[in-house]
Amino acid sequence: PDMYPGNCWAFKGSLGYLVVRLSMKIYPTAFTIEHIPKTLSPSGNISSAPRNFSVYGLDDEYQEEGKLLGQYVYDQGGEPLQMFPVMEKSEKAFQIVELRIFSNWGHAEYTCLYRFRVHGKPA
Repeated sequence: PDMYPGNCWAFKGSLGYLVVRLSMKIYPTAFTIEHIPKTLSPSGNISSAPRNFSVYGLDDEYQEEGKLLGQYVYDQGGEPLQMFPVMEKSEKAFQIVELRIFSNWGHAEYTCLYRFRVHGKPA
């Protein structure tokens, strides 16, 4: 609900995934990831921010390998709120989207995800 340091979904290590069911089927157009800025971080860095990640569209929550919609890098030196356009166009609409995080910016213990948004056109 807010962007205070520590109010995030944290997972152990730098590999993790999140599956989101949207309120309706959409044709995804972009994704947004938000992290706190370095200026709000008690340590002065945001090494727990996601770095390399991919987004997939799924037909159902049990599908192991969805449709790749793009591979991206969150820039720790950029704005806290970063938008990433869909890179791999799909003719299919999706109600379920998977975010896979492959690395962070160097934090050895955990990765923090503050906000993930999916943008698109209703099917």
